[in-house]
Amino acid sequence: MKQYKFILSGGGTGGHIYPAIAIANELKSRFPDAEFLFVGAKDKMEMQKVPQAGYNIKGLWISGLQRRLTLDNALFPVKLLSSLLKSRTIIKQFKPDVVIGTGGFASGPLLQVAAIAGIPTVIQEQNSFPGITNKLLSKKANKICVAYENLERFFPKEKMILTGNPVRQDLIDIESKREEAIQFFNLDPNKKTLLVLGGSLGARRVNQLIEKELANMLSQNVQVIWQCGKLYLEDYKKYNSANVQVVAFIERMDLVYAAADIVISRAGASSVSELCIVGKPVIFIPSPNVAEDHQTKNAQAIVDKKGALMLKESELDSQFSLVFEVLLKDLGKQNQLSENIKLLAMPEATKQIVDEIVKLIR
Repeated sequence: MKQYKFILSGGGTGGHIYPAIAIANELKSRFPDAEFLFVGAKDKMEMQKVPQAGYNIKGLWISGLQRRLTLDNALFPVKLLSSLLKSRTIIKQFKPDVVIGTGGFASGPLLQVAAIAGIPTVIQEQNSFPGITNKLLSKKANKICVAYENLERFFPKEKMILTGNPVRQDLIDIESKREEAIQFFNLDPNKKTLLVLGGSLGARRVNQLIEKELANMLSQNVQVIWQCGKLYLEDYKKYNSANVQVVAFIERMDLVYAAADIVISRAGASSVSELCIVGKPVIFIPSPNVAEDHQTKNAQAIVDKKGALMLKESELDSQFSLVFEVLLKDLGKQNQLSENIKLLAMPEATKQIVDEIVKLIR
């Protein structure tokens, strides 16, 4: 049997890294003898997270264009050329059968070089509004696996397959883990647990909101697990107490979802996909600081199906307290949101994406 070789590239945030790792894990389960290599951006979180998952990674000197005049912007052409040359060397030496990109700066040069070399490429687009890298790459890609419908205006229709986003397989059955989760996080089973997710890097505005509302929440018999992000831990760890756990990052996402009764979350594509699978009542607070406001579009797709609530950052001061209090007291509303968001889950996404990859190499 042929020993396959796969290169995967995705990084910058957990939303690009974890889908790539999920795809690699599924490929590995089908082809145990396969060789894997990840390509990321130097100094980004993939350089730690990928080796932790058991895979080798090489870094490119690449970053995105800023919206203002910076030294990084001036260096962008040099970085791009450097990354294209290094990508060419990596592909020449490793000789992959297929190259898979899940978004992030490094996937651009790598997939471009692979396509020019005639190596099959697959794009996995997580968002309802694709970024510029994937729009450019789609012209030469063999397959484009998407998580949302109606992306024909961005991608060639004949290349698109609706698969959903890859998620960690340990999230599929969290109901059975509730007791374990309560013990793991040392929670009070008689209190409602609020989980706050600011994304892998943290979210300043969400953290400010929780700081402002914390006393009010605790007065309503709520305990809080607050993932504030590594950039903000020093600012907020002072709120750690019997009923508040402030953490930079959560490794056991399966257990934290199992423990949660209500979730406040950013609306990155991976978070949205995970929350559909775990089926908890959610208040989305989309980041307005992302390309094309795609987090608002991601959340709106769920809100339109009555699967979640959404508050924009501009509405937090005037509306959050009331929205949270009403949801906390209304068990019927909590159950309705849970049932509706579960209907949007695509738990077979990883398997379907790998099915498409396998068709290209067989």
